[in-house]
Amino acid sequence: MKYVLVTGGVVSGLGKGVTASSIGVLLKACGLRVTCIKIDPYLNTDAGTMSPFEHGEVFVLDDGGEVDLDLGNYERFMDIKLTRDNNITTGKIYQSVIDKERKGDYLGKTVQVVPHITDEIQDWIERVAMIPVDGKEGPVDVCVIELGGTIGDIESMPFIEALGQFSYRVGPGNFCLIHVSLVPVLNVVGEQKTKPTQHSVRGLRGQGLTPNILACRSTVALDDNVKGKLSQFCHVPEQNIITLYDVPNIWHIPLLLRDQKAHEAIFKVLNLQGTTKEPLLKEWTSRAEICDGLHEPVRIAMVGKYTGLSDAYLSILKALLHASVDLRKKLVIDWIPACDLEDATEKENPDAYKAAWKLLKGADGILVPGGFGNRGVQGKILAAKYAREHRIPYLGICLGMQVAVIEFARSVLNLRDANSTEFDPNTKNPCVIFMPEGSKTHMGGTMRLGSRRTYFQIKDCKSAKLYGNRTFIDERHRHRYEVNPDMIARLENAGLSFTGKDETSQRMEIVELPNHPYFIGVQFHPEYKSRPGKPSPLFLGNISHLYFVCVCVCVCFLFVLWFP
Repeated sequence: MKYVLVTGGVVSGLGKGVTASSIGVLLKACGLRVTCIKIDPYLNTDAGTMSPFEHGEVFVLDDGGEVDLDLGNYERFMDIKLTRDNNITTGKIYQSVIDKERKGDYLGKTVQVVPHITDEIQDWIERVAMIPVDGKEGPVDVCVIELGGTIGDIESMPFIEALGQFSYRVGPGNFCLIHVSLVPVLNVVGEQKTKPTQHSVRGLRGQGLTPNILACRSTVALDDNVKGKLSQFCHVPEQNIITLYDVPNIWHIPLLLRDQKAHEAIFKVLNLQGTTKEPLLKEWTSRAEICDGLHEPVRIAMVGKYTGLSDAYLSILKALLHASVDLRKKLVIDWIPACDLEDATEKENPDAYKAAWKLLKGADGILVPGGFGNRGVQGKILAAKYAREHRIPYLGICLGMQVAVIEFARSVLNLRDANSTEFDPNTKNPCVIFMPEGSKTHMGGTMRLGSRRTYFQIKDCKSAKLYGNRTFIDERHRHRYEVNPDMIARLENAGLSFTGKDETSQRMEIVELPNHPYFIGVQFHPEYKSRPGKPSPLFLGNISHLYFVCVCVCVCFLFVLWFP
């Protein structure tokens, strides 16, 4: 087994996740089988209870693991399926060690960071690296490990120590360290500064790790003299210094690595020369170039709660991008804070209210994503109402489906107090209720999580057609509340169609308006399984139906002109 460790220095947010994913793409294109591990040094057991403002979105895996968003990057780039154990946190490691101590596994020894915590980290990496994630049998060839945070963080120190020991444990030729660092360009003088990277590498070496390759983030490609300086002071060969300069879209990063022969540098360190082929990235190159050349815009109104941080909806953004590129449209996202659509905002901040409604009315399609808590819910309901009444393509995900049902009950069934018990526990018309198997006392890992099966109830419905007329689909879930099964009959009699249900037929998975061009709500999260070359059918349908609606309107207008 070969290991590639990706670390980061100077500042956070340099793109270690995309770099690690791109390295995986490059190695896979060379014919190797690849897996990934993300190390997050925080004390949380997983990302499930963390606010999106803290850490971006929570990515959900097939096995129900709530993990760091970088695992979503790995899955999308490399088209693999990871497990919850592919995300290591300080909380998981300490919990495992404490459990062993309670069972007496350490035979009365004093349990310490070294060797017990560091050994647990190394054992975890070795165990998980052997698990195939590409659907094939047998162990993979290379494991790419990303260490979160930056060098010098106090919480990362046990992992740095463990990885230093691990490099000796696996032996020379089996461990390659790639350090991602910043080479800023000062606007005053326009000079690329190497000192931050020098200090970062010095800190890394002081903790027992020596980088084999430097991946330098900069606005432009590194000058030769800058590479020479880095090589001299960081003790890294010039040919092993890669520039990750700013590109139009992140699909160019694997191509940057290929063009600068990063794979050859990695193979030299890992003694893989002569056992691999040149990277085949024809399809990847074509997709990146197509994305760059798109001009015809498609405007999607994203009505959410966390619109101030795009990473909070990262998988949704990627799924929209996959679909728009596949349909040769340039994606434009109009971010609309849901609370800005509400009547209270009209009084408190009329300018924000007018701006939000202007964006909503000017959008080609509306998407309402998931979320928790009652802030902005009324705005999401108003967005669903506008899409329904004005026949605008609508896709509601998780809470987005629930608010669509609530809005329909209020407007069509005239149940003015219809609501979710999440927002009004005493509502007389609970359209959405707490799931009986959920926990109200423990938050982490108690939702309905992971891959679940949905059975189509109607063969010729839009969602079934989009999924290729299959009888069932498997999609990933993350929710505590569900549509009240006791209200289904009334809602369906009024025109709402629940076209997808679980195996018991009691849990609603997909809702549609049959007489609407495209109005679909889903309880699951289709964005988690979207891939650059395989867009999610529902996102693909949302954008394609959008243009179908536009064509129909144009045809009707011309018909009126010709035959007044």
